[in-house]
Amino acid sequence: MPKIVDHDQRRSEIIEAYLTVVARDGLAAATSRAIAAELNIGTGALWHYFDGFDEVAAGAYARITDRTNTRIAAATAGLRGLAAFYAMIREILPLTKVTVDEAFVVVGFWGRLAANSKIEEAPDLGEFWGGQMADRFREAIADGELLPSIPISDVVDVLLTICIGEQVNAAMSAPMVNPTRQLALVDHCLLPWRPPTS
Repeated sequence: MPKIVDHDQRRSEIIEAYLTVVARDGLAAATSRAIAAELNIGTGALWHYFDGFDEVAAGAYARITDRTNTRIAAATAGLRGLAAFYAMIREILPLTKVTVDEAFVVVGFWGRLAANSKIEEAPDLGEFWGGQMADRFREAIADGELLPSIPISDVVDVLLTICIGEQVNAAMSAPMVNPTRQLALVDHCLLPWRPPTS
């Protein structure tokens, strides 16, 4: 009798194997052969569950997005204003081994997306995260942490661009990428709208 395989579970296992190989050996090492070896299956078996490597990369990107959003929810629970904003931004910027590994996957997916318009549309994190940042800034204004004159939409756009740029820098292993510098960039964006200290 043929073995019954849960299609969704096997797809999930393949995505996890891809992420494991990237975290351990780097993005370039995450080949179909390496993923299959991680799962102890033949390389051809991967393509019973995915139409190609672009689809695996898209699945990994979606998995990382979900994990980041889960971390943000946990990190910001019970916080508001700038405390919540900084807790959120620390889960997006490549500040730790986990978020640097994720940056490799994310930037690798963006490269595939640029080269193949048929890849399933990625979730619009700019709108989702941007909306959360804007809410935190409105709270910060109400709490006196930021001046009401802050152009929230413009500042959010700059901050999202910094997040994207730092992920690219991390994927390129640029020497300028370090947690202190990244957080200083964020601080610099908010500095003009901080109330004067007495």
